[in-house]
Amino acid sequence: MFDGFKEGTARLGGAEIYYRTGGSGPPLLLLHGYPQTHHAWHKVAPALAERFTLVLPDLRGYGRSRGPAPDAARDPDHLAYSKRVMATDMVALMDSLGHPRFAMAGHDRGGRVGYRLCLDHPERVTKFAALDIIPTLENWERMNADNAIATYHWPFLAVPAPVPERLIGSDPDFYFSHLLDRWAVYRDRLDPLAVREYLAQFHDPYVIAATCEDYRAGAGIDRRHDAEDRAAGRKIACPVLVLWARGYLGPKASSPADIWRGWAGDVSEVALECGHFVVEEEPEQAASALLDFFS
Repeated sequence: MFDGFKEGTARLGGAEIYYRTGGSGPPLLLLHGYPQTHHAWHKVAPALAERFTLVLPDLRGYGRSRGPAPDAARDPDHLAYSKRVMATDMVALMDSLGHPRFAMAGHDRGGRVGYRLCLDHPERVTKFAALDIIPTLENWERMNADNAIATYHWPFLAVPAPVPERLIGSDPDFYFSHLLDRWAVYRDRLDPLAVREYLAQFHDPYVIAATCEDYRAGAGIDRRHDAEDRAAGRKIACPVLVLWARGYLGPKASSPADIWRGWAGDVSEVALECGHFVVEEEPEQAASALLDFFS
């Protein structure tokens, strides 16, 4: 995977961010989701690298990246794993690589870091692709009984420590495989090498704790940040592509793009017939949609 890409670690104040970079052309930042690492992009990276200089980090707390050790006494709002702070990591990383302005795609948790970066640093982002998510505040507001069961991991991972940490840590292989089976429509299309990378990180108690902090921030401070932006009428300034999976966010009466139009003025969409892991389950169609949008 990632032949010809370079590796690096950027030390950015409170975090150490591992990343790969490769390709040529305008910069394109790719942010992975839970429970993955930057390896999530391995199937679409070759096509994108022909037109763009790719930057593929592990988010703080995931894979080989590190943030502060979770400490509820010192950080009761879980600010260290808020999307605002994680977005600041990405701005600093891109600065360190000489990319003051860049395009960006984010899947799952990476999409949440991505739209927070768009809102907090609008001058930095030329275009943004949100992969298979709706904004965090909107997700919590739609948490009825059916949605709570379908997305039970949101409240489960946000339960105060050490409950989810202990339960996941007792059998990480089972929990991880359960998530893949639950979210993927085409489980067999996930590359075994990538899956091993995803699973290996969940044998590290730090990663389990840090990723739970990500979700605790999502249940609290991230939701408040979204509410403040909505109340102030702040919207994403750049064009937004909503690339979503009918096997995860749909079928529904309306597409997620309708929700995103409340958060951005220029929204387009592409729906794929697959599960949540869109760039791994339908890599050719996903790469084509991303190339069309970013070119």
